[in-house]
Amino acid sequence: MKPALPAAALSVSGLRVRYADQVVVDEVDLDVGTGERVGLIGESGCGKTTIALAVLGLLPMGARVAGSVTVDGREIVGTADRELRGLRGRRVAYVGQDALAALNPLATVGYQLGLPLRRHRGLSRRASTAAAGALLEQVDLPANLRRAVPAQLSGGQRQRVAIALAIACRPALLIADEPTTALDVTTQAGILTLLGALPTALLLISHDIAVVGRICSRLAVVRRGKVVEQGPAARVLAEPAHPYTRDLVAAAAALDLPS
Repeated sequence: MKPALPAAALSVSGLRVRYADQVVVDEVDLDVGTGERVGLIGESGCGKTTIALAVLGLLPMGARVAGSVTVDGREIVGTADRELRGLRGRRVAYVGQDALAALNPLATVGYQLGLPLRRHRGLSRRASTAAAGALLEQVDLPANLRRAVPAQLSGGQRQRVAIALAIACRPALLIADEPTTALDVTTQAGILTLLGALPTALLLISHDIAVVGRICSRLAVVRRGKVVEQGPAARVLAEPAHPYTRDLVAAAAALDLPS
């Protein structure tokens, strides 16, 4: 008898999201294996963030959801929000593009990093303070930045703090939604390197095919709420099968041409 395979970090099957009469995500199938890095790409407004919010169980009121979304073996669709609160931050975490908006402007970095450690991992205040410093060092920031408030940090430092906050409880899945959009090119490169080295499954969402192609082993291409192509990153980039994917690859290549 073969041993049972571990559950995928994320498994999406037949996901459909509708607002009133408008279908915004249509029959999406997507898997992210344990420790795998998958890129979700497509133009702005194609439904990428809606897929992420469905995975997190954070779609706004009025959204009608069908299909199945499991995170670390736990079904999300149809589960009450109060039950999902213990899952978010602990087994699935999120990093967005605007860390300043995501962080509490009045609380120190150390206090904010300590909250999930105390809630989900049961650490004492003293232990969570020490762990906050270690988390900052894990994202290449000095431990003494735990005494700072977000306004005292650069954009790149704030984004690293947001990543540290997301990985504090060692989630099975990290969703990074356009995490480098607001950063300069040099800082973008550092954040991408950091994301690629994290010991967790990663779903990296972007409209920039070159960004996800750097660190993801697999790509899924979204157009008008549908996944129109997915496969190994090297194959999708070298031999795109769908006309839309070919357009994305051609556009990325054109942007890289010398002026």
